Amino acid sequence: MNNSNPSVERLGKTSIVPPHGSNTLKPLLLEGSELKKALNHAKTLPQIVLSSRERGDLIMLGIGGFTPLDGFMNQADWQGVVDEMSLKSGDNKGLFWPIPITLSTDEQTAGSLNQGDEVALISDDGEIMGILTVEETYTIDKAHECQQVFTTTDPEHPGVQQVLEQGDVNVAGSVKVLSQGEFPTLYPEIYKTPAETRALFEDKNWQTVAAFQTRNPMHRSHEYLAKIAIEICDGVMIHSLLGALKPGDIPAEVRQEAIKSLIDNYFKKDTVIQAGYPLDMRYAGPREALLHALFRQNYGCSHLIVGRDHAGVGDYYGPFDAQDIFDVIDKDAMQTKPLKIDWTFWCNACSAMASSKTCPHDAAHHVKVSGTKLRKALSEDEEVPENFSRPEVLAILREYYAGIAKEDRAEVKLTGASAV
Repeated sequence: MNNSNPSVERLGKTSIVPPHGSNTLKPLLLEGSELKKALNHAKTLPQIVLSSRERGDLIMLGIGGFTPLDGFMNQADWQGVVDEMSLKSGDNKGLFWPIPITLSTDEQTAGSLNQGDEVALISDDGEIMGILTVEETYTIDKAHECQQVFTTTDPEHPGVQQVLEQGDVNVAGSVKVLSQGEFPTLYPEIYKTPAETRALFEDKNWQTVAAFQTRNPMHRSHEYLAKIAIEICDGVMIHSLLGALKPGDIPAEVRQEAIKSLIDNYFKKDTVIQAGYPLDMRYAGPREALLHALFRQNYGCSHLIVGRDHAGVGDYYGPFDAQDIFDVIDKDAMQTKPLKIDWTFWCNACSAMASSKTCPHDAAHHVKVSGTKLRKALSEDEEVPENFSRPEVLAILREYYAGIAKEDRAEVKLTGASAV
């Protein structure tokens, strides 16, 4: 058995996967006296205000989630990532990367910057988040980025909208990160850095770990996917997005409580870790699935569960496009591999959860579950059967919806989104 391959076979268990493109994590977050000095210095610098997406990306750079990047991408790397999913400059030349990590500003601000200048990176509420040393400024073809990354230029697509609304000039350069924002204090039980999750896996002697990506509370289909992964791997990390979502998605603190109730009541002890990370959703479908796998490698996960319509929105992607894209990238692009699982559902004839690969019955017997359907039912005070969601989870979600005025619940009926 080749122990250099992060196989899920139990007779060939290996050590935790290394970070992407590096033997060690590369966090860019300053601490202690170095942080204090940098914060004082940042107050003297010109400023760029971060979008919500850019703020999340900066924090991921800070905690090592985007290892081995040292900052926001230059033009060569932007072009290489957009067109070939590959970095094109510096020590990381040739390294796989599926989505550009960029910072933008307006033309006037960019015009005042020269190579080597320092600029303070500020959140929209005024917090100093980081310092960037300018490498270059450049303009991009936003429509080209959208077509390549999202496969559409439709401004109704929330990810496309993010790109179209960003500044007209990108600013590239290395960063020093000065804050993790509100995440450590707002989500103290689940917000974890890659170093922390790796330490948890080592303490548990987990060598193969599957990440379950979610931006929704977990329903029966999600539970089933996670339990399939537990049968194969040493454990599962249920990894919730804590950054910004689209209108109608359920807030992170409600999801956190609902997922905890599911773990406490329906999973064997010490088989699941609940964690969270600071990014916003891009809704980039297949490309975002690749990014999800890449940064889960930095968190120490050997596998990513990829089910139906992973990271999708509306009808922009086919239900299994996010699985298929793993077949067209180089097999050595990254070490975290997909666990591809077919359409899952409750089958009345089987009286159990099943998938298209395991159930012999026709679709008339199937109850197909999605986060969108669940949100819609709850917003309209409809009954939700137990084969759709666990009662403990439903109780938490109903309490949340009870506190929302009915006229405000219409947001959940907007463009549908994937189950994860």
